[in-house]
Amino acid sequence: MAMRHELPQSPEPASKSWHPATTESRTARFVLIGVALAFLGLFLLLPLISVFFEAFRKGPAAYLAVFADHDALAAIRLTLLVAAIAVPLNLVFGVVAAWTIAKFEFKGKAFLTTLIDLPFSVSPVISGLVYVLLFSTHSALGPWLKSQGIEILFAVPGIVLATVFVTFPFVARELIPLMQEQGTTDEEAALSLGANGWQTFWHVTLPNIKWGLLYGVLLCNARAMGEFGAVSVVSGHIRGLTNTMPLQVEILYNEFNSVAAFAVASLLALLALVTLVLKTLLELRYGAELAANGGH
Repeated sequence: MAMRHELPQSPEPASKSWHPATTESRTARFVLIGVALAFLGLFLLLPLISVFFEAFRKGPAAYLAVFADHDALAAIRLTLLVAAIAVPLNLVFGVVAAWTIAKFEFKGKAFLTTLIDLPFSVSPVISGLVYVLLFSTHSALGPWLKSQGIEILFAVPGIVLATVFVTFPFVARELIPLMQEQGTTDEEAALSLGANGWQTFWHVTLPNIKWGLLYGVLLCNARAMGEFGAVSVVSGHIRGLTNTMPLQVEILYNEFNSVAAFAVASLLALLALVTLVLKTLLELRYGAELAANGGH
């Protein structure tokens, strides 16, 4: 009797209406999105709108008149000056620290990483007080510096030091995981082909980290311009000399000059928004390259 061979049946195609078990329902998605948007609107968007509303409450003329004031202009210049000094210093430190931690193994590596995170866990006011203890007239170092004509406290150097302290993790923390993920393969290949250390860094390492480095610089700059606590302790609040923009906002608000206070605050908010827009544009323009570098 002839044997009847049946061909194995192919599995039925998956239904087009099949959804993974982890996919939320349409209602759940709408609820989650609504909660997120409500939270952002209440705690971020609404305060930002209020700042600009109060700044322009008496009209554009009153708003612009605030920035004709000598003290306001001095605060803006000082803020930009401090950021222009602190950000490059943190850029250099961040690259060196990230290179050291990501590319080498040495004793104390974990301790160095912890120190980099220290400003995130210490109140900025405390960091300002540390500089007061180091450079005041009652310290061992302060009188000697003053005898040499070097003023740290209640002067630009003290403000720069305090700003550098609270902002130095930003660049390093952006680069360390990126460089650890990339490893050392490219650098080793460049060295084996005869490149020296500087050529390896400039032509191999830097192109691989350039977007992460730029992100870190943008975040560092935003924090440097908006820092209040540490700068408030070391500045002395001298009008026209040591007041940065956040300190100027506080002084104007305490004097019940709300329009001027919110006008200066709106300029700070605009600078923050510019930073955010630049970061977003970079992500949109170089998203594919960033993903390729991150998964290198």
